[in-house]
Amino acid sequence: MPPQTPRPGIAEKRKVFAQLHESGCFVIPNPWNIGSARYLEALGFKALASTSSGYAHSLGLPDGAVTLDAVLAHYRELAAATSVPLNADFENGFADDPDAVAVNVDRCIDTGISGLSIEDSPQHSDFPLYDYELALARVRAARAAIDRSGTGVVLTARTEGFIRGRPDIEETIRRLKAFADAGADCLYSPGIKTREHIAATVKAVGGKAINFLNSGAFGYTVGDLAALGVRRISVGGTLARVAMHGFIAAATQIAKEGRFDAFAGVVSNAELNRFFGER
Repeated sequence: MPPQTPRPGIAEKRKVFAQLHESGCFVIPNPWNIGSARYLEALGFKALASTSSGYAHSLGLPDGAVTLDAVLAHYRELAAATSVPLNADFENGFADDPDAVAVNVDRCIDTGISGLSIEDSPQHSDFPLYDYELALARVRAARAAIDRSGTGVVLTARTEGFIRGRPDIEETIRRLKAFADAGADCLYSPGIKTREHIAATVKAVGGKAINFLNSGAFGYTVGDLAALGVRRISVGGTLARVAMHGFIAAATQIAKEGRFDAFAGVVSNAELNRFFGER
């Protein structure tokens, strides 16, 4: 067996991740466990991102119901499993108060991640979005925590209006601009879909990276999104749902029809043993 190439260290992965955001366009798919992370790396993706929904569903929980300690352990596991940078879907930072967000960001950085995102929507609340000033203070707190760490972790600031029942492009752009000015390295507004909205968000952030969530069959290619100025393309929990969809369809066919047709053509046990045995 040929000698194994040493895996890059955490600092090197963080440097690579920051460089990816400086120019061009890259896809950052979202694994939900070690196996899916290693397979995505083998396909040549330059970075990966966790998915809160994909991981929660794999545990039999709804999105947002996993504890902070469990999520941090999950990040640590994924970050150590591959040689490429990992971005953490850090939800709302698992806190409302900016000071508490900063404390949790410190803990997240310690897992070995190369980037993290902070949302402007509270967990388990009737309010879809944090008040503008509080949302801004939370981004500033995350930025300050990263700067104090000296790690160069990439900060992504998200505004959730389009997936939280507040699809207001003007407010979305207002928040993206403010978050960019507050020091976010990458800006993200999941749920926007039109070319006009994508182009408007790219223009709004003054050259900083925009992440586009391509979670459905919207008709965009990587080339289309790159031409619009998108720097980073993620898929959220969609790959995890693709896997769950196949499982549900096959299991339902067995339960309802007594048939196993869905098993035709699936990857073999031997193939997967061979792939993971080489990692």
